[in-house]
Amino acid sequence: MTLLVVGVGAGSGVTADEVLGLVLSVLREAGLPPRSVVELATVDAKADEPGIVGAAARLGVPVRAYRADELATVVVPNPSGVSLAAVGTPSVAEAAALVGADELLVPKRKSAPRGRTGKVTCAVARRA
Repeated sequence: MTLLVVGVGAGSGVTADEVLGLVLSVLREAGLPPRSVVELATVDAKADEPGIVGAAARLGVPVRAYRADELATVVVPNPSGVSLAAVGTPSVAEAAALVGADELLVPKRKSAPRGRTGKVTCAVARRA
């Protein structure tokens, strides 16, 4: 079975529905089974964000947190100045997915809820 790590970045106050909706949509579009997800990974500053914690609980997986300085060392295809300014690393979703895995399968995607700007990014990586 393929083991998947889903990296998640999120703005404050994000809901579990928005996080889970994006994660499940990205997995479905990539043809990856949700049961293969072994953890949601994020930056330590967001590890207690209720939307991330709630989505992980609904998936039945733990949240794994990494320090911003650790994530900042990971080379990613889509760095972000917004992320760097907000939490001190140019990538949360892609870097967090890659720290605990080996190959990026789905690059960073952003949620797009109706009527407002999305608050969540996610990326998916495979763990050998």
